[in-house]
Amino acid sequence: MNFPDRPLEAAGAEAYVLYSSSDDPDMRYLTGFETGDPVFYIKKKGRKGTLVVPQMEAERAVSESHCDVVTRGDAGFFDYLKEEKDPAKATAKMVAALAGGDILVPRTFPLYLAREMERLCKINIDKGTVSGMRAVKTPDEADFIRHSQKITEDAISFAVSLIKSASAKTGELEINETPLTSDYLRNEIHCYLLKRGLLARDTIVSCGPETSMPHCKGSGVLVENEPIMIDLFPQDTKTGYYADMTRTFVRGEPDGEIKNMFSVVREAKVLGKSMIREGVSGSAVHNAVVSHFEGSGYKTGTEGFIHSLGHGVGMAVHEEPSLSPSGKELLAGNVVTVEPGLYYRSTGGIRLEDMGLVLKEGFDCFTKYKDELII
Repeated sequence: MNFPDRPLEAAGAEAYVLYSSSDDPDMRYLTGFETGDPVFYIKKKGRKGTLVVPQMEAERAVSESHCDVVTRGDAGFFDYLKEEKDPAKATAKMVAALAGGDILVPRTFPLYLAREMERLCKINIDKGTVSGMRAVKTPDEADFIRHSQKITEDAISFAVSLIKSASAKTGELEINETPLTSDYLRNEIHCYLLKRGLLARDTIVSCGPETSMPHCKGSGVLVENEPIMIDLFPQDTKTGYYADMTRTFVRGEPDGEIKNMFSVVREAKVLGKSMIREGVSGSAVHNAVVSHFEGSGYKTGTEGFIHSLGHGVGMAVHEEPSLSPSGKELLAGNVVTVEPGLYYRSTGGIRLEDMGLVLKEGFDCFTKYKDELII
């Protein structure tokens, strides 16, 4: 991928400058290069993007990235450092020389460096060009996400098998006389994913009252007859693309209200997916689900449905576009989640989440895992 010339021309800038590690999805997207240390990506009008890296990373950058590569030494950094003594000032001079004029930077550009750069050129702030590019996936990118999602579904099946195989002692689940806790199950899921090339962080395994808090990670022993919410969003370590999926289960017999909530949330998910196609706004889909919940007797506000219906997924687990009150028109090639939920402190929570590709005339759902409450 290459940063386009049009935003540069609109800003009257000579180059786009990004400084970050590949933990920044924009950097990985534009360069295809993985690095734990921040490096510069500089894209001048009419030219290919350039990576500026330490000498030790030069050969690897040439091999792995789809950019031109120059070392800091060849870019004059060490000569500037002899003049300035201050690394920030030397870095600013190096970047200014490579850019050849005013620059365009993302909102995340480091302030300390921006202040040094402003002594040498004008800085313009980009309004999300790269995030907009990332929002529309190529067929290859969609396949990368499908792959991540398939392994994630397998991990959910693995987690369910552990819950099913657990014995119950006074309602608490245990495996081989060891309590089956949220932490235990989360770690087992993470190991399962890592063996298959996916890295998971902050996985939600919550139970009972914890499920009323949408992003509670969960702690303590899992119990029978209460909702168990599992939300997985791992990243493929090779491609960088995420999956995202949530299911809610009960080992045993849930009460009638949990059953009814599950049914209404499942209906909301079907409704949301049925509306998705190019040209439909994310807000229209979100608002339709709100109306469905309210018509089913579930108010929204401080309890009930208290978050957006969905979001984009790619090299970040949360990216454009959104299915929210402010969601804009969807484009073919967007990959979005549909994740309705209901949350009540007195009852618990239910969330079901699928993910798929926006098409011109519909929605290609990547998630094939069934909706089942009782396991």
